[in-house]
Amino acid sequence: MSLASALYTGRVVHARHAPKQHRFSYRLFQLYLDLDELPTLFDGSRLWSHERWNVGSFRRRHYLGDPDVPLADAVRARVREATGEAPPEGPVRLLTSASFLGYCFNPVSFYYLFEEDGRTLHSVTAEITNTPWNERFQYVLIASDADTPGEWLRWSFDKEFHVSPFFDMDHRYHWSFTVPGPRLGVAMENHAPAASFGAVPGAEVAADGRMRVFDAALELERRELDPRALRSALLRHPFVTGKVHAAIYWQALRLWLKRTPFFTHPDSASPRSEARGDAAPERTDRRGRPDGADER
Repeated sequence: MSLASALYTGRVVHARHAPKQHRFSYRLFQLYLDLDELPTLFDGSRLWSHERWNVGSFRRRHYLGDPDVPLADAVRARVREATGEAPPEGPVRLLTSASFLGYCFNPVSFYYLFEEDGRTLHSVTAEITNTPWNERFQYVLIASDADTPGEWLRWSFDKEFHVSPFFDMDHRYHWSFTVPGPRLGVAMENHAPAASFGAVPGAEVAADGRMRVFDAALELERRELDPRALRSALLRHPFVTGKVHAAIYWQALRLWLKRTPFFTHPDSASPRSEARGDAAPERTDRRGRPDGADER
């Protein structure tokens, strides 16, 4: 019987267009974990463990909600909180980076909740961690609310959570996802008032007076998840979580040297954060869209 879980490899790209141009990309791998398969998923691998220290491991405490509550239940509870409706009891699959030598950091993890058939996507919950504040925030995106041009699901909504100190809060997000398959894609754009940036060569200003100031893309290909593939991932991308965390600070330094404007944390603008796991309520409409609707 084939696994729903998989290993995805590929590239992440970030591009800032205003007020300073800045671009970077790097290769990475991500685990795509069916949470029902997780307890035995790393059996047969000496380098990977579930809930035990190892070179690579998965620990429940690094993710959404109360560590004593099964993660799939915590995801469904978050969807129920956002929508006011009972979510399906289908599989929950998580796209994330694992812990390496006990260290875990994810700028964003994605929970894909499926209907009972295991194929029809019900929702995507994006869990964001900001740096250096170590707060967590979840956007719940319901598939039936999305625009669906071809294979992509697209949502637009206002920014509700402070992520990068080089962007303020007056942004509108345009996020796009594919349903995970042989390829997996995520694309994110930030649109901000053009008047805040002055003349930007080549910028296109929309009817609402906003222009695209940032975009990011995750482009991944599926690999079977087995001990050999897991071992190869460690050899090709050693300590990838630490590299991602270090890269955030390195890119921040480069932006600072370019004299990019800096914005302090607007404490009152974070309606839902999980600082070290302490949850607070989020404002949402009944369908899970943020009310009023990374560098992100």
